[in-house]
Amino acid sequence: MQCEYLYIADLQLLFRLSSSSGCAKAGGVRFSEEPHAASSHVHFDEKLHDSVVMVTPEDDGNFLVKVGFLKTQHRYEIVFTLPEIPALGKNVCPAPLPGPHLRITDITPAQEGGLKITCEYITQHEGVLCEEVRLLSETNDDVCVRVKVHARVMDRHHGTPMLLEGVRCIGPELEYDSEQSDWQGFD
Repeated sequence: MQCEYLYIADLQLLFRLSSSSGCAKAGGVRFSEEPHAASSHVHFDEKLHDSVVMVTPEDDGNFLVKVGFLKTQHRYEIVFTLPEIPALGKNVCPAPLPGPHLRITDITPAQEGGLKITCEYITQHEGVLCEEVRLLSETNDDVCVRVKVHARVMDRHHGTPMLLEGVRCIGPELEYDSEQSDWQGFD
């Protein structure tokens, strides 16, 4: 039985060929220059280390907040800054009835302008999830801004995700049907 190995030099050649043939480029990866070196490494651009929660304004005046990978059955604190929203005014509050999984815990003016929002998010099941909170103006009842929080939630048995800056794991949630529960059952 014959095994074939793909060395770093071969990867460099494939990368150069795909770059020169008009294929899509793999922007953030570069290879070390030593061919067949025993300690070859793949290096990533420094800008890729700037992993923060992404806030994107939508066409309708609402916002999409991408918080990256999270783990099921955990509670997270998510902090992000929205740009200044003149229609809301200075006095802003969360909607009175938050959803069961995502709620705003604090709204403060940001030093650089806008609003610093702190949320608590409880992940219940895996998948690409989108939860929504609403910001209301205390002076104008007609103004409401929706903030959709987009998360990729993985199963709790599939490793630990690298959290983005602005996301902090508060801790795991107890499961009702596990030995973590203190319920003794029926007599």
